Parts: sequence; structure tokens; C-alpha cells
Amino acid sequence: MPELPEVETTRRGIAPHLIGRRIEALKIRQPRLRWPIPAALRRKLPGQRVDAVERRAKYLLVHTAAGSALLHLGMSGSLRVLPGTTLAGKHDHVDWLLDSGKLLRFTDPRRFGSQLWQPPGAIHPLLANLGPEPLEGGFDGAHLWRTSRGRAASVKTFLMDQHVVVGVGNIYVSEALFAAGIRPGRAAGSISLARYDQLADEIKRILGYAITRGGTTLRDFLSPDGEPGYFEQELFVYGRAGQPCKVCATAVRSVILGQRSTFYCPTCQR
Repeated sequence: MPELPEVETTRRGIAPHLIGRRIEALKIRQPRLRWPIPAALRRKLPGQRVDAVERRAKYLLVHTAAGSALLHLGMSGSLRVLPGTTLAGKHDHVDWLLDSGKLLRFTDPRRFGSQLWQPPGAIHPLLANLGPEPLEGGFDGAHLWRTSRGRAASVKTFLMDQHVVVGVGNIYVSEALFAAGIRPGRAAGSISLARYDQLADEIKRILGYAITRGGTTLRDFLSPDGEPGYFEQELFVYGRAGQPCKVCATAVRSVILGQRSTFYCPTCQR
């Protein structure tokens, strides 16, 4: 599933092509994605000029005067800006036709993505009660330490709770815990403030660097210009079970935590 760096890479790729442009029409070939495309989006988005393109967690918000389109890439979705004459393929479900002569195309083989609508001044229920953004000022070690007190759940599961911090998915949690030297199975409430300070710094560093590298290529992800992300080439533990740790040469291990595969080095992490 595309994670925060992939979604932010997408936002940065499509925003220059959308902001200030008018959406002339929608071409919807498959109205049933994870949820049906709402009538409000079909009715209100055409004719609107795009004011801004924002990311909240793993969602993209395309803001107009009439409201905001709320987009999610799901497990295999992508958004690409293409010439308006580009023929559609089997999994090209929605096109936004722009007054520039280009189109924004949503492709999603598994149809777990979504295109929803948020009225002006409202907050969509999917965005309500989300935690802080990991790359913004409201997120730090003190926040993690306060929120984790009394929690027996693993720190890996804790970090993937979107009420705690948004957008830090399976790949980047594993990498940040390795960089901070914390075993993913440790109880979240047992970790000190000093170690949470280091962990928060590593989350910010790794996510920021992954964005500069275009995200991580796993299965289907491509950036809006069709280029793959390159961060996968620099992973230390994720997906490397049985391979030697790049720091100490101990074999990387894999366990299941919160129904997700989790990777760690038994020597470097404690």
C-alpha cells in the first residue's frame, strides 16, 4: 500500500498541473471503488477551479470553492497527469479533464482506492480524530511518550495507530524502529522519553528522506511522472528476513505484530 512518502510524492507531482486549472469534466468508467463515487462529487466538481492540493495522512484533498475531493490510493492506486488524448486501459477508472488539455487519471487494479467529497467548512468523517502529522510541529517524542503511558501493546502497533500519529505505515515503522535501536515487540508504555525523542527524530528523518527519493517501490507504486520510488534500495530491515543486518551482519528476523509482518535485527534493537 502506498504510504505517506508515496502519497506526498504524488501530491507534489500532480499539484503544479492542477492548481489554478479548471476541471472541465469527469469521465467515470467505474463508479464503484472502495466506496461508490458520491453524487456530490460528480455534480459539484466539474467546472471548478483548483485552489490547492493538500495531503492529510494518506489522503489527498483537492480544494475548490465548491468543496474538496478526497482521494485515497488504496493498495494499488495511482494518479498520473497525462495528455488528454491518452487512451484508457482496463484499470483506468476515472479521468479528470482539465482546461489545460491534460487529464488526471486514477488507475486502480484492485479498486481499494476512493474518490469522495468534503463540503466547504466540513471535515470528512475519515479525517476526524486523526493524530498529528509526523513531519509537522505537533509530533515529537514527548507526544509519543505521553500517549503511550499505560499501553501494553507493542510499540510497532502503537505507532501504526492513526490516532497516535498519521501515515507512518508498516515499511517506515520498521525502518524507524531499527534506526532508533528499539525492538518492535517492546511494550509501548515501557519506553522512556529519551528513546521516544530519538524515535520521533528518526521517523521524521526517514520519512523526509524517503520523500526526496520518491518513496518506496513495492509492487505497483509509481510516481505521477511514471518513475519508480528508489527508497526500497536503501531499506535496512523491511523485507530482508534472513539476510544479514547491514550494520552488524546478524540475520534479520521477521515476526507478525498486529497482523502485519515486522522486521528487526535482534542485535541492533533491544
